[in-house]
Amino acid sequence: MVDSEGSSLVDSRSGFCKSNSTFYSKRNPLTLPPNPSLDVTTFISSQPHHGTTAFIDAATGHSMSFSDLWRAVDRVTDCLHHEIGIRKNDVVLILSPNSIYIPVVCLSVMSLGAVVTTANTLNTAGEISRQIADSNPTLAFTTPDLAPKLADSGISILLDGPGSTRGVRVVGILSDMMNKQPSGRRVRERVNQVDTAVMLYSSGTTGPSKGVISSHGNLTAYVARMLSRKWMQGEIFLCTVPMFHTFGLLMFAMATVALGSTVVILRRFDLHQMMEAVEKYRATGMVLAPPVVVAMINGADLIKAKYDLSSLRTVKCGGAPLSKEVAEGFLEKYPTVDICPGYALTESNGGGASVESVEESRRYGSVGLLSSDVEARIVDQDTGRVMGVNQTGELWLKGPSIAKGYFRNEEATKETFNMEGWLKTGDLCYIDDNGFLFVVDRLKELIKYKGYQVPPAELEALLITHPDILDAAVIPFPDKDAGQYPMAYVARKPESKLSEKQVIDFISKQVIL
Repeated sequence: MVDSEGSSLVDSRSGFCKSNSTFYSKRNPLTLPPNPSLDVTTFISSQPHHGTTAFIDAATGHSMSFSDLWRAVDRVTDCLHHEIGIRKNDVVLILSPNSIYIPVVCLSVMSLGAVVTTANTLNTAGEISRQIADSNPTLAFTTPDLAPKLADSGISILLDGPGSTRGVRVVGILSDMMNKQPSGRRVRERVNQVDTAVMLYSSGTTGPSKGVISSHGNLTAYVARMLSRKWMQGEIFLCTVPMFHTFGLLMFAMATVALGSTVVILRRFDLHQMMEAVEKYRATGMVLAPPVVVAMINGADLIKAKYDLSSLRTVKCGGAPLSKEVAEGFLEKYPTVDICPGYALTESNGGGASVESVEESRRYGSVGLLSSDVEARIVDQDTGRVMGVNQTGELWLKGPSIAKGYFRNEEATKETFNMEGWLKTGDLCYIDDNGFLFVVDRLKELIKYKGYQVPPAELEALLITHPDILDAAVIPFPDKDAGQYPMAYVARKPESKLSEKQVIDFISKQVIL
């Protein structure tokens, strides 16, 4: 951006433009496809690379090559469309632990213009039923073990493999679909970049979970951003985060496929199984939440004595701020591994900030420089005044990966996404003289438990359904290992003798923490 005399209005160090009080990314701009009729699956499949193995199941060693992956996607897409009748805008729910099959389902569904939504496998049947009532899926992909959680939903079920199920209507077995010859009929509806691709649930800045509507264009921008990071090509990543979460799904079911990188999938997180997989498969990169980084620091002597981690070069860290003490502690224990924090939201589809080099990682306490093509504003939460360098306020983000809004929730959409396309993050931040973003605090009510979002409003709503509870308030309680625990203040009804244990038992039957 330049003024009338040709001089730049954007400060080269901070990326700040005084004329519109906007921070601009110092990273190279993205190259985005101009074709409006392009689904993200086609964009991913069109990327050239030299990768051979796409996925490895850490538990069994079973692997899937890129050619096998795309053959499976073609066959499953054909079956979903012609045998099950999945059409554009239909919603398909994925309820599954981390699996080689999740990318197959995800890429197939999106190629049809249908919409992927995911549910936390730890959620109770009641929590899942509430999400189903909101998202109204046509089909659910799950495992025989998890199928009972869908028994009362009435949804058609696609199982990952054969197994005993009761009370659900099974319409297909994915492993069988992957081996079927395609019908040869390829007439499908046109999918545009503006069409919805995924609907992932987030609590946003406040309140209960809401379906975040993200388009094919949003996800294409995310994948393009990952493609610009040349160092990620040909890497061996260990998928330690849940694929029902936005980062796990976008990174390990989409971006790494476009990059030609290998992903070793852990079905569920276990610290020592993670270390075993690093050694066995010579993993070069991982993504961890801060509590796991702390666990690696605390157990470093035992871990290094037992496992060969010499292949590991990079640990990406997100989900909660990483303190200077933890970053320095990790580097002291693992001096050959670069730890790189990052910042993003479900609503931003990976757009935010990240650390991309050893030099940047030395800016302790920062979550990095603004992502490619991301603009930011720092806004005073009381006056609405837009702030400048080294001034703290609410972070607003804008860019091609920012989601379209919340599903069937106009009020929440207006609160979080303004008319100019800015996403109000609910985080208090500042950007320093060199363009590094620092997260200071949260305006939003969310509690971050081991990197997961725990909305106090949902717990409060459950508490007050107890016949002996008059009122309740849930707040975060700091914890070194978990980050934060939800702590409830409960007002008993007159004459009630309700105990602490009874409250805990009541909640534990409905929510898993």
